[in-house]
Amino acid sequence: MSAVTDRDETAHGPAAAPHGSDFLQLRADDVPADGKADWLARRLRQAITDRRLTVGSRLPATRLLAGELRVSRGVVTEAYRRLAEDGHVEGRRRGGTVVVGAPPHPLPPRARHAAVGSPFAQAPDPRVFDALRAADARIDLTPGRPDLSAFPRTAWLRAERAVLAELSSADLGYGDPRGAPRLRRAVADWLARSRGIAVEPDGILIVAGIAQALALLHPVLRADGVTAVAVEEPGSLGTRQHLASGGLATPPVPVDAHGPDVGALRDSGAPAVLLTPAHQFPTGVVTSGERRRELLRWAADGGLILEDDYDAEHRYDRPPVPALRSLLTDRLCYMGSVSKLLAPALRIGWMIPPHRHLRALTDAKRFTDLGSAVLPQLVLARLMESGHLERHLRLLRARHIRRRDAMIAAVTAHLPGATVHGAAAGLHLTVTYDAPDVPDTELAATALSLGVKCHPLSWHRQLPGRPGLVLGYAADPPDTLTEGVIVLARALRSLT
Repeated sequence: MSAVTDRDETAHGPAAAPHGSDFLQLRADDVPADGKADWLARRLRQAITDRRLTVGSRLPATRLLAGELRVSRGVVTEAYRRLAEDGHVEGRRRGGTVVVGAPPHPLPPRARHAAVGSPFAQAPDPRVFDALRAADARIDLTPGRPDLSAFPRTAWLRAERAVLAELSSADLGYGDPRGAPRLRRAVADWLARSRGIAVEPDGILIVAGIAQALALLHPVLRADGVTAVAVEEPGSLGTRQHLASGGLATPPVPVDAHGPDVGALRDSGAPAVLLTPAHQFPTGVVTSGERRRELLRWAADGGLILEDDYDAEHRYDRPPVPALRSLLTDRLCYMGSVSKLLAPALRIGWMIPPHRHLRALTDAKRFTDLGSAVLPQLVLARLMESGHLERHLRLLRARHIRRRDAMIAAVTAHLPGATVHGAAAGLHLTVTYDAPDVPDTELAATALSLGVKCHPLSWHRQLPGRPGLVLGYAADPPDTLTEGVIVLARALRSLT
């Protein structure tokens, strides 16, 4: 939907936005000769930040505001467009252009001081992510945060209405524990087009995200004699904690510029390995063709690969990389979700297990929850079938490229000597820095005391390595990302 609409010109009643010279005290005499759209976007953004424009407020119609400020309508349209790209406003046809998101207030000095070091004071336990999410911060650069302001609310509501209109009463009962057949067909088509995976719908199991996929796998793997799942080094702390919660050891396998060290994998003795080959977390490495062939040979000797297709669809400067599942079927369990493409709150993902494990995993899913909620499955299937999900992905890619480039430019300008890793794809960057005497946990704690959240790279290591930070960029506009990096630079200078 367009970010700008003039439907509100005819709006009446208390919901109508204030117009004319009273609107934010904007005056035609203050409009600069050049950079008019920049000026207006900046003034509106500041009003959203300081809550003079609250979430739900409606902006004036573009034609009306242009007349009041004596500028072309294109100036106002361009300013509104920039706010929409930042996730601050959204066009709602008859509802006009509405404020939908605002950055949090800066923390008062006392609150900042209280936050110093709290999630970073000791080795991270399973509750550390909850603690970090709860910590107050002005700017949140934690990785794994998608742009939730971009969630296609209008398209979702339209698809939901269509699904409800065609749904029979019987369809509202308990469904297939493997997932709604319509969604499994849509996922099979989606994976064939986007990931090179050929799979029949009956080979797919719909789950509540990667977390549930792993939880279902724990007892199945243990029953198969698997007591250890090797993991990438560095690799996701959350995934490592999840495997450990299922009683599985997690020996580390170093990752270099070409992917996991398969020799080290063999030496670990682990009968299974969890990999993110399309975009390794957190380094961003893409597993090379030679390493893929080595992994296939390892699997042929009896190994099992768990493939987490983590944010593989978010690629920018490189051609698409097929999933390992496109090359291997019997010794690989593939897992994916829409958490980074739409929203984690949907709790919809899928897994394609080896055929020998499909029945046991289906039983595990049945006895866990009798199957995932059917209605959101059918809505997602309709978005996939209509092509809307692919259009949404194209919109996100364009937005993410601008945000990624802004963060890289800020790191280059304000963190000299730092190295950026994993810029070609994904929703985060890993930044290592030349100050080996400054632990990254201490840097992250200092940054949090200054109002910026991020992950220390050491959280995602089991072995010693260069200090660094893992910085998410998908959820914030370029100006916020630049400000966040400036704060990180200030924190680093204070520690050296």
